[in-house]
Amino acid sequence: MVRSEMAKGETGVVRSKEMAKEEPGMVRNEWVELKGDGAIAASAGEERLVLEGGLQPFMMRTSSGALVLQAQLPEKPYPSERMVFHSKIATVVSRDGGMTWERFEQRPGENDVNMEGGTIQLAAGSILALDTYITPVPGKPDAGAGQLYVSIDDWRSLEGPVPVTFHMPGAVFTGSTDDGGEAHQAQRLHRSIVTLPGGDLLACGYGWLQGDTEPAPYMTTMKKSRTMMFRSRNMGKHWELVSTIDLSPKPGTEGLVEPALVRLSGGRREGRLLCMIRTGRELYEAHSDDDGATWSAARPVDFGVVDIYREEQWADMFAGMLDKHGRPVELTGAFVDPELLELRSGALVCAFGVRIPARACWQKPDHPWNGNYLAVSLDQGETWSHVYRLTSGVLTTHYMAIAEIAEDELFVAYDFGDWENKRGRYTYGRTVKFAIRR
Repeated sequence: MVRSEMAKGETGVVRSKEMAKEEPGMVRNEWVELKGDGAIAASAGEERLVLEGGLQPFMMRTSSGALVLQAQLPEKPYPSERMVFHSKIATVVSRDGGMTWERFEQRPGENDVNMEGGTIQLAAGSILALDTYITPVPGKPDAGAGQLYVSIDDWRSLEGPVPVTFHMPGAVFTGSTDDGGEAHQAQRLHRSIVTLPGGDLLACGYGWLQGDTEPAPYMTTMKKSRTMMFRSRNMGKHWELVSTIDLSPKPGTEGLVEPALVRLSGGRREGRLLCMIRTGRELYEAHSDDDGATWSAARPVDFGVVDIYREEQWADMFAGMLDKHGRPVELTGAFVDPELLELRSGALVCAFGVRIPARACWQKPDHPWNGNYLAVSLDQGETWSHVYRLTSGVLTTHYMAIAEIAEDELFVAYDFGDWENKRGRYTYGRTVKFAIRR
């Protein structure tokens, strides 16, 4: 563990409790309940800086209560023969519920594991982290190569990478760019690893199989994806593709991407897998009652607070504006990058972003619907009866991370800024408490 001692303004600064409270220049956001029926009384703590320069946070909580968070820095990654994210990934750890944070560096001069691929703490205490990229194996068209990292001391140190294998019949690694137009020869693991009662692990990802050729409408060099489920019977060393969640034609502008997975621990749907998925328009939901072997047809989720197709609500704001290609900006909104968590009480929390509009929200983020949201379900995902907004009309990438730090109490992380870094950028967060009427 390396404690940051950088001066104000340097990339990677981690502030103390006192400095975070008084941090100048931070955007302050109002906590607003948009929808509720009186069954939950919710409150939010003050915002605190987590990582200066950080965008798009991912986070896990260990059994000791430690929070491990990663975000992108405005720096290039270290040179690597293996595919890595185009920005450097920084890791910070809090052992006091998000009050203070320390910088963690795996090894000087090496890129940290990109834990967007998912993390899990096993019953024996070991923490597993999968790197997000599954890369092709030369000469083996149905095989993929991944990387696994392990901590046995509560993320005070991290061993790896350990090579792991994926059996992916029909996998296609080439022929698509990413959403920035760059060549992308990998599949992606995303967010969630869950443990089955017998000890097997499930992980979610997205990418392409044979026949997935439908182009994304906003970038025809990028193909729409499907969501895939992998299963490991040997603690993450080898993974089998067991099922996919797919629709034809593929929905939205991106297909089914960036899944978040949870396994219900009790109630009348105990054991059900719920998967929330980004499409580039609505969020879609699918469920499985046989450990991911088969899935219900994915369907759009209605949170009841934002209609992303109500373009007349913001058309005047963007009248005459052009995108970076000199074309009139596209006005349709989008839900993005869900995070899904079951609380100890059994309530479900979904974190998500709303982009108004989907691609012009960084040129002009002012619309009040543009921001970060939490939704709560008290009936295991059938309905989302309570919805809260954390940010409104500010510059953000709309990615969020949530972890339960005490019963019905969350630490919620989100960001300010964008990749051009013209107005500053950082990851920050706050506690959120739910008093649920039993």
